[in-house]
Amino acid sequence: MADETDKNPRNAPGPLFNDLSCIDCGLCPELAPNVFKRDDEEGLSYVWRQPESADEIRAAHEAIEACPTESIGHSVQLAEK
Repeated sequence: MADETDKNPRNAPGPLFNDLSCIDCGLCPELAPNVFKRDDEEGLSYVWRQPESADEIRAAHEAIEACPTESIGHSVQLAEK
């Protein structure tokens, strides 16, 4: 489970976040490229932009479920629009 007290400082403000346990496997930017980006220097992925559309929210949920380290979390439920 993602740790809200250990958020990546590069995350865009909002409910969705990656924590620092990320191993930058590449799944989240692959599944939701409009939401997640990779930081090649740090070797971590982060929330580049909070999801806005229903498609982006669905993709973010898919990334949450697929994350092997459970590094993606949300402070409130992401609702589909």
